Amino acid sequence: MKFSLGKLLLPLYTVLALIFLMVPIVYTFVFSFNDSLKSNITWRGFTFDKWLNVCQVQNGAVCEAFGNSVLIGVVATVAATTLGTMIAIALVRYRFRFRSQTSLLLFLPMATPEVVLGAGLAAQFLSLGVPKDMVTIILAHTMFCISFVVVTVKARVASLDPALEEAGRDLYGSATQVFARITFPLLLPGILAAALLSFALSFDDFIITNFNSGAVTTFPKYIYVSAARGIPAEANVIASAVFILALVLVVTAQVSRAAKEKRLAKQG
Repeated sequence: MKFSLGKLLLPLYTVLALIFLMVPIVYTFVFSFNDSLKSNITWRGFTFDKWLNVCQVQNGAVCEAFGNSVLIGVVATVAATTLGTMIAIALVRYRFRFRSQTSLLLFLPMATPEVVLGAGLAAQFLSLGVPKDMVTIILAHTMFCISFVVVTVKARVASLDPALEEAGRDLYGSATQVFARITFPLLLPGILAAALLSFALSFDDFIITNFNSGAVTTFPKYIYVSAARGIPAEANVIASAVFILALVLVVTAQVSRAAKEKRLAKQG
């Protein structure tokens, strides 16, 4: 049997990479059960109190910051997904002046460092006399996320077979009916993927938010400020809950897709 170094190193590299990725998650989850006081750096004992009283009065700021991040993420995601989907359809299906230049400009927010983008937006809001609050954060996140939505949905639009829409028009369907019953359902997986990506980017953003948030505190800002004295266990609880929820959604989606493919295979 011939020895292959690659067959040995690849599994080892995969295991090491997985451990490297999982260590911070495991640390966060374990220390969410720490019986800490003001600092959550050293282990003081196991307790469920942090999970049961995550929004207690003295630590209510973490839940307020989390709620702000969720609200901003949802509003920015809806706005960015709606605008980005329309832009993607227009870029693929229609021919107009400066179409190529528009496509190029849409990549600039993705290629621009966030510190430059955040500082530029902050300077613009300042010159216009716009007070920094939750509205400026939503505007900044929407502008930042639109590019990612356009790229994601644009790929989905380009992959659609125009013959399907032509068949709908041949059956005397109006433009609205063809879009609602054919185009939109076919685009929906790409739109949902873009929306999830947009929400993740918005919820997780710190740099652009820090430049344009004013007195509003989001969950990443709260974590950053608290990191100097040890992130509170309540923040670890919320982070762990978000990770578990995301894991459940992914597993559910994969199981549902596998079950659907199995049913289709039996019918075929």
